[in-house]
Amino acid sequence: MVSKTIYILAIESSCDDTSAAVLCNDEVLSNVVATQKIHEEFGGVVPELASRAHQKNIVPVVHRALTIANIDKKQLSAIAFTRGPGLMGSLLVGTSFAKSLSLGLNIPLIEVNHMQAHILAHFIRDDKTESPKFPFLAMTISGGHTQIVLVHDYFNMEILGETLDDAVGEAFDKSAKLLGLPYPGGPLIDKNAQFGNPMALPFPKPKVDGLNFSFSGLKTSILYFIQKETKKNPDFIQENLKDICASIQYTIIEILMAKLRKAAKQTGVTQIAIGGGVSANSGIRKALKEGENKYGWTTFIPKFEYCTDNAAMIGIVGYFKYIQGRFAEYDVAVKARYQI
Repeated sequence: MVSKTIYILAIESSCDDTSAAVLCNDEVLSNVVATQKIHEEFGGVVPELASRAHQKNIVPVVHRALTIANIDKKQLSAIAFTRGPGLMGSLLVGTSFAKSLSLGLNIPLIEVNHMQAHILAHFIRDDKTESPKFPFLAMTISGGHTQIVLVHDYFNMEILGETLDDAVGEAFDKSAKLLGLPYPGGPLIDKNAQFGNPMALPFPKPKVDGLNFSFSGLKTSILYFIQKETKKNPDFIQENLKDICASIQYTIIEILMAKLRKAAKQTGVTQIAIGGGVSANSGIRKALKEGENKYGWTTFIPKFEYCTDNAAMIGIVGYFKYIQGRFAEYDVAVKARYQI
């Protein structure tokens, strides 16, 4: 039990969301996210535009986070920031700001691995949700990552399997683009899938050894299928959109769940947690909850606000590192690729 009141200001800027949060110990007092709309017209995140938007957003976002939390910056115990993985330019904005503020306030600086944060978001104190017990299996699914991780402790994590090519979020978004859906398309596939027949169009599932994933082949098969059908009927997508989305989503979920079942069987671990932006997908959430009855799992699903990139998850890692005295030096460099 920690008797001291610890206030952590957390900053997340790994991709295209600028976020700041204030935590009092393991409780979130504020969690502000500024989403960059500019990328929608390009159908994906443009790194240079993302870093410029971060520069514009970071001061007002941090100010708002402190205001909502009703905390003066002089009360802060430490500054936590995302070191990586992510876009280099975006990471540099958050890191530089965090270093400057830490130096100016003369308080510790804490570097955070973005993927660890998605997993440890489950430990944010919330009266309505429980946290997993160690060890547990975490499936981190996002636009840039797909991993199955065996979590032994807060900072002892072992990657059991990961994608060999595309991440699951990329598979969703690029499939949506093939259907003419606007960016980000993943949530739109989820929305349409709820009204379609998931068995209407059987797409192939890639055969990958062990607990690794591959989604590039599935994406290619969807492309060829769409090209073939629209050549015969130009209105094919419009007439069958809901069934196409439901079939794509069903196939992706089946791939994820098959690997998760295999990981649970190999490790004997039945506590299952998900994290990352794609964990907001309703079909994945439903499949995970169904696993409780089918396979005897205990499942942990984060609140929607802690699924996508946000600073609260950076703050909870900062809190645990603060307790252990794991502080960063001012020469710490960002890492676009940063393993757990």
